[in-house]
Amino acid sequence: MKLQEPLFHGTLIRRYQRFLADVELDDGSLVTAHTPNTGSMQGCARPGSRVVLSKSDNAARKYPHSWELVHTDGLWVGINTLLPNRLVREGIENGTIAELAGYQQIRAEVPYGSGSRIDLLLSGAPGRCYVEVKNVTLVKDRCALFPDAVSARGQKHLRELMEVVRLGHRGVNLFVVQRGDGESVSPADAIDPAYGALLREAARAGVELLAYRAEVTRSEVRLIRSLPVLL
Repeated sequence: MKLQEPLFHGTLIRRYQRFLADVELDDGSLVTAHTPNTGSMQGCARPGSRVVLSKSDNAARKYPHSWELVHTDGLWVGINTLLPNRLVREGIENGTIAELAGYQQIRAEVPYGSGSRIDLLLSGAPGRCYVEVKNVTLVKDRCALFPDAVSARGQKHLRELMEVVRLGHRGVNLFVVQRGDGESVSPADAIDPAYGALLREAARAGVELLAYRAEVTRSEVRLIRSLPVLL
């Protein structure tokens, strides 16, 4: 998937107030960009890092630039948590995600559970498949770890997927690793032990755990291969 043009390159000055980042662009101008990531971005928000921003043409936006990529640990990392849903949909449609083949319809943001919206709902001859997508940017010793901050929302989604399975449907938690150095995915027990315990419980209850790694360049992000989920 090509990143939305135009793209701007610069240097991160600081990330703050969770959703904001100050960036010095290569032309010397300073901009404040929206940061579409609710996590801690551990290892991905170091001042001085090279970054890539997109820019919206929506005149109503207070901050038209959005932070898309950061160069850290010698490679590009996708930090936009809105992108993985589109990557997964693309991966289903082009056959990259073989585990989710065979469904005739894909819908996004369908209400389910307790006031939640499922990222993707697949339906067709095989029945219904509820897919929650999680963006992963933290890697240690070539193992991608999720979450990078305590995630009450992630815990809630696991409980809702377990209920989906109990009702006879497929429930899938799919991790998208937006960097090229992850060789497996595991719960970040040191950061959110409750999430790790719940992920293992969900797996025992029949929730399917999938993971795919993306190839990230300065202009494109695409899913390339599946990864094992190690519990």
